[in-house]
Amino acid sequence: MLLPTALSERAPAEARDVARVVERTAARDAAPARAAAKPLSGITIALDPGHQLGNHNFPSRINRQVQAGGFTKPCNTTGTATNSGYPEATLNFAIATKVKARLEALGATVRMTRTRNSQSLWGPCVDQRGRFGAKVGADLMVSLHADGARAGGRGFHVIATKSRKPWTADIARPSLRLAKALRAGLDGARLPRSNYLAGGTALTIRSDLGTLNLSDVPVAMIEIGNMRNASDARRMKSVKGRSTYAAAVVSGIRRYLSR
Repeated sequence: MLLPTALSERAPAEARDVARVVERTAARDAAPARAAAKPLSGITIALDPGHQLGNHNFPSRINRQVQAGGFTKPCNTTGTATNSGYPEATLNFAIATKVKARLEALGATVRMTRTRNSQSLWGPCVDQRGRFGAKVGADLMVSLHADGARAGGRGFHVIATKSRKPWTADIARPSLRLAKALRAGLDGARLPRSNYLAGGTALTIRSDLGTLNLSDVPVAMIEIGNMRNASDARRMKSVKGRSTYAAAVVSGIRRYLSR
């Protein structure tokens, strides 16, 4: 038999236990609501880090012809590099990884055409990349590249696909809107526009890229800068610079989605 004093001592402890249970239950129930409240919840985004570090080790594989939207092209290429040897494939992958982390933190599901950057790997081919967005049920796809132009040229440009039946007529308009949104995101980060093509608009429309031609979801390609330009190369090789690029790409995606 418990004496009244023992009962009075036990009551506060029981109350604290009940309070802790209620607190844990409330936190558990609130978690899905917090997740649902993230701005990109329910959105799937495909990212295509251009090239692969090991492409140059597999010439017969990357040079074989594949469909590219009514014509054929080589499966892939080696990409370019800075004058000091920093590879485009590595830059593309580094930026894509940062973009992925930022998008996932905002609630998006992110799928990448390649998940490793290795001398022992090659591809995927441009036809696989082009079809990837639809394959993973993406709402859009962004392909990340860097240019290898003359050393005096600097700055980014964005590429949208030309409307061509039966290939891209259904996605050309939203793809152009995506390209313009990405350009706005890069502009917002005060990154320089290309001074060597597109007349300062930093926007080109092309029909020769399999990654764009074979897409069945809105798609755009970014040439994030010119790797042969000293100023662009310094930014590309720095952690801060790559973070700036990634934040700008995410900003552009959010502009496109109005989220």
